[in-house]
Amino acid sequence: MDRDLNTEAQAADGACCGVSSCCGSNEQALDPAKTVEQAKSDAGCGCLNAEESLPVAVIGAGPVGLAAAAQLAERDLDFVLLEAGDQVGASISEWAHVRLFSPWRYDTDPAGRRLLEATGWAVPDLDRLPTGRDLIESYLRPLAALPQIASRLRLGVGVEAITRNGYDRLRSSGRDDVPFLLRLSTGEELRARAVIDASGTWTKPNVLGAAGLPAYGEAGAADRITHALPDVLGADRKRFAGKHTLVVGAGHSAATTLLALAELTQDAPDTRITWAIRGASAARTYGGGDADQLPARGALGARVRDLVETGRITLVSGFFTHTLKPTADGVEVISRDPAGTEQTLVVDEIVGATGFRPDHTIASELRLQLDPLLGTTPALAPLIDPNQHSCGTVPPHGVDELTHPENGYYAIGVKSYGRAPTFLLATGYEQARSVVAALAGDWDAARNVELELPETGVCSSNNLAPAGTPAGLATGISGGLLAQPLVLTEASTSTGGCCG
Repeated sequence: MDRDLNTEAQAADGACCGVSSCCGSNEQALDPAKTVEQAKSDAGCGCLNAEESLPVAVIGAGPVGLAAAAQLAERDLDFVLLEAGDQVGASISEWAHVRLFSPWRYDTDPAGRRLLEATGWAVPDLDRLPTGRDLIESYLRPLAALPQIASRLRLGVGVEAITRNGYDRLRSSGRDDVPFLLRLSTGEELRARAVIDASGTWTKPNVLGAAGLPAYGEAGAADRITHALPDVLGADRKRFAGKHTLVVGAGHSAATTLLALAELTQDAPDTRITWAIRGASAARTYGGGDADQLPARGALGARVRDLVETGRITLVSGFFTHTLKPTADGVEVISRDPAGTEQTLVVDEIVGATGFRPDHTIASELRLQLDPLLGTTPALAPLIDPNQHSCGTVPPHGVDELTHPENGYYAIGVKSYGRAPTFLLATGYEQARSVVAALAGDWDAARNVELELPETGVCSSNNLAPAGTPAGLATGISGGLLAQPLVLTEASTSTGGCCG
């Protein structure tokens, strides 16, 4: 099924740029060897612009991708929204059981709200903490169902590669004058005037190995390893009940799973929990407590600390996962720190809550400039370096900080943060607004970036979640929420702010 979507669209519409006589020459106008001005002249059509007559391609129909779509729809810019999953918010659906630690006021995009409110959409209680399922059902699906977005949305269509039409990465002359070419999983090809990549990082979890490399035996022990945010109290209950589980990682995802496992011990008292971190202290995970401007996020770390101090969770610090060895009793996990000192644990199950990383493979023929530390743009890297910033200390940023040498390509959402775990949904929404304003030529709006993020209370709402509800952070886990999952009995939720 090797066909060109743009050519089919022209045939269906019977015209391009409103004048049918232009269309016969549109293939000539898009000849990659010609500049836009040459193409216009050869086509004999003053209205034809080989770039502007094409859509903007948005990759990923999570919260930030849909925010970009809403911004494009408001500005009446043509676009196509491509989602590899079978539903909008496909990554979020894998942690739908988790409650965000950020309330609804931080979890929806202004343009999306405006489009929905025009249809009589009922605005959620802004102080309520939604679950991932709530986010999908009450916001993402209604937004995607709006005619101005639904008509441009394609589900089950992945992007396998992005290049310039007729240009590999080496060719320079006239590069900016030809459209992007996206090769799709369906065998189709799509040309676009610009690309907004909001595909997230959920499908690229980090390995367990402490030095960024897989631990020895990690692949062979895959049946014992679950990645971030399993549904401990629901679909995955049997896997963990009465077992000894090792949670590896020091972020909000780890905290969420630890709380869920602690909740599980009430019904399955034989359940054992060990928590392994590389650092000497878990203070960063415990967070800012009452000083956190998101009360649910602050309560998340405080509850984990209480469980450690009362012995319900066994904390092992200075643990550098090096080797995994399946045994008759489970799996032997061996730590070897930089000095060569070893520690050994034998457990039944492992939850790898070690974060995620971006996959830039699809853009390998584009000219990206990536910071060697984080894998984000060099202009953004110093603003989000986790060694310097917590979620609430990241300054506002927009199109200027997201620009690559490849003119017209932008990665937004959690993917824009590379390996930094400090992403917030609200950040992704502002990125989408700024980038779309730039694509519309409204540079004043694009550069007028304003964003207030809730401080963590750690520089390094009395919102209550229903008893037994896993909570989490809503950050980039799936594309830029403001939380990530955790299990809380009464005080807070874990998904809502940073990388989840």
